[in-house]
Amino acid sequence: MSKRKLSRQQRWRVEKIQAERAERAAKRDARDSDKLAAGEYGPERPGRVIAHFGRTLDVRPEGGGDAVRCHLRANLEGLVTGDRVIWRGREDAEGAIVEGVVVARGERDSVLERPDARGQLKPVAANIDQILIVFAVEPEPHPNLIDRYLVAAEATGIAPVLVLNKIDLLPEAGGPLLELLHRYEALGYPVVATSVAREGGLAPLLDRLAGRTSVFVGQSGVGKSSLIDRLLPDEELRIGALSKDSRKGTHTTTTARLYALPDAEAGELIDSPGIREFGLGHLDEQQVAAGFTEFRDLLGRCRFRDCRHRHEPGCALLEAVERGEVHPERFASYRRIVDSLEP
Repeated sequence: MSKRKLSRQQRWRVEKIQAERAERAAKRDARDSDKLAAGEYGPERPGRVIAHFGRTLDVRPEGGGDAVRCHLRANLEGLVTGDRVIWRGREDAEGAIVEGVVVARGERDSVLERPDARGQLKPVAANIDQILIVFAVEPEPHPNLIDRYLVAAEATGIAPVLVLNKIDLLPEAGGPLLELLHRYEALGYPVVATSVAREGGLAPLLDRLAGRTSVFVGQSGVGKSSLIDRLLPDEELRIGALSKDSRKGTHTTTTARLYALPDAEAGELIDSPGIREFGLGHLDEQQVAAGFTEFRDLLGRCRFRDCRHRHEPGCALLEAVERGEVHPERFASYRRIVDSLEP
């Protein structure tokens, strides 16, 4: 689809709004500079961004304590939930910090990016140890969607974990879904089964969260917010009901937010806006193939250097499928993903 061209008046309007925003930011930054120079803000201290609201952030001081609403210096752009920052606070007459200003960003161990509506990669969270790909018995998960999440996670370099929610709805024998999970486990992916409806149903998930910063992703209706509500009983989270007609959930989270689990050693998690499908338009065929872990030792071993793994003779992937070393459904899923990237 070609981009819609703006009229001269629309371009003028966009430029005017951007100029006004830049002017406001410059004025705010000048005021901050004056306050910093005057000593109105205290010493520099480390913290972590727990929520992002445009030019303002909620920062939790290192070591704990209440979050402080901070704004950014003009030269700091692209901060996201999970970033480690250096900030300074302004105290009131009673010594309580009433506001702060972020003056620097720390190094990132990792960053989760997603393509925006224009296909440009946009960071959504930082310093994550694992991506929890949540799916559920209802709405029915599709292997290709799970594979898309796994490919996207592999491209970030952040370890993915599959979380099957609502296991109380599984048939007694487990059914095809349980067989699918065993297939992913055989590939080396950690799989966690959980349920908020069973006594002790969160124990496996808590074990996986312990000592790590995790982010939940998954299509709407799989129960991400319900899980977090149980993990964090003191937090007020909106929970979307599952539509009885479509069996698909509604989006309930509007901004990524980092939560500390009650136990100091239990870890932290980020609740990100619900998405139905993880965009892969920023990846090429080679990156998609590398996202299938069982392909990696085979890539580069085809007879032809430019092999696209379709019908070419001497294709290492096709031969591995014939030998049973690569599951045919996984290979078919790979082909569907690659085909979806083509214009």
